[in-house]
Amino acid sequence: MKPPLQLLSLAAVLARGWAYKTVSDDTLRHIPGPGDDFDIHKGALLAPILRPRVSGTENNTLVLRHFIDFFKTNLPEWRLELHNSTSTTPTSHGKEIPFVNLIATRDPPGTNVGDVGRLAMVAHYDSKLTPKGFIGAIDSAAPCAMLMHMARTVDAALTKMWEAQKDNLNDLEGAKGVQILLLDGEEAFVSWTATDSLYGSRALASDWEHSYHPAMSTYRTPLDSIDLFVLLDLLGSAHPTVPSYFKTTHWAYKHMATIEERLRKLGLFKSSPNHPNRMAKRKNKKPREEKQFLFEKDKKNSAFIGGFVEDDHVPFMKRGVDILHLIPNPFPVGIWHEMADDGEHLDMDTVDDWTLLVTAFVAEWMDLEGFFDFKAQKRKAEEKTEL
Repeated sequence: MKPPLQLLSLAAVLARGWAYKTVSDDTLRHIPGPGDDFDIHKGALLAPILRPRVSGTENNTLVLRHFIDFFKTNLPEWRLELHNSTSTTPTSHGKEIPFVNLIATRDPPGTNVGDVGRLAMVAHYDSKLTPKGFIGAIDSAAPCAMLMHMARTVDAALTKMWEAQKDNLNDLEGAKGVQILLLDGEEAFVSWTATDSLYGSRALASDWEHSYHPAMSTYRTPLDSIDLFVLLDLLGSAHPTVPSYFKTTHWAYKHMATIEERLRKLGLFKSSPNHPNRMAKRKNKKPREEKQFLFEKDKKNSAFIGGFVEDDHVPFMKRGVDILHLIPNPFPVGIWHEMADDGEHLDMDTVDDWTLLVTAFVAEWMDLEGFFDFKAQKRKAEEKTEL
């Protein structure tokens, strides 16, 4: 992504807020963390992504294969699509470089594609060409792993909810699905320009703008089907501060910020200075001031400055899609686009906290309260470990 140097225009669209159910404290307490799956050396989800994975390289393909295998093995109900495009780059000497986006979609059974509005959860999976050997743990291996864990956590609850609604699924107004976009080619090969960046997202947004659903569909195109585009980037360093960038989606930011407040009060945020494990190590047990990741819940209307950070949301934003951009400002000092952005420099408590927060947000959006069976999930995870 490009550092915040210039303002971009935002299409004047109305934010559509769902009247979704708040998840209970009990649900928040029992949402599973990623545990060993986020081990940077051997974790089943995160470790395979922690490698240089420049677009068009073998490692890039291996990481894409990792995503596909994960969904096919663990989440067979998700519909997988590969979106392919090619482009020359400033370093390709006229050669067309392939860019492959992975689209994983979970819609209510029996509904038509054009009649489902979706929550799009997004991260890019490629890494920067320079410096040589750059890993990109916050940028954006960790966000990709967060989305994988989120999908695995909510999947059974989605099935249970839709099974309970099976007699009237086709009669529901505003049927909702969830979509994960793992995008290729976000990084510039030389320096950030309109043509040397966002290769995968530019191609996907352009194609989706002109891919029409059947006549009489609720949504005209796949772009129209996106009710909210939530982009995760540069997440995994300690003490992030993430502003609310867009007035049109401040309602969604506030919902997520409220979940964060609740998680902190329940003592579930590992990076919090008041988490029980941290309190136990301190002589002074007096609670310390909490600094939220999402610190602008009460932001005034006049203070929104729009999409001044260029990232994968831009091609979608220009076409009228509502954006919730989860990226710190300032960028992590000494980490962003430096060799230090590797697994060893991830703050794993912060990674776990973002994973919990994003999962809880999706659970609320999808109205999953009452449909989780955490005991069954735990048994399934234990059985998998034994194998």
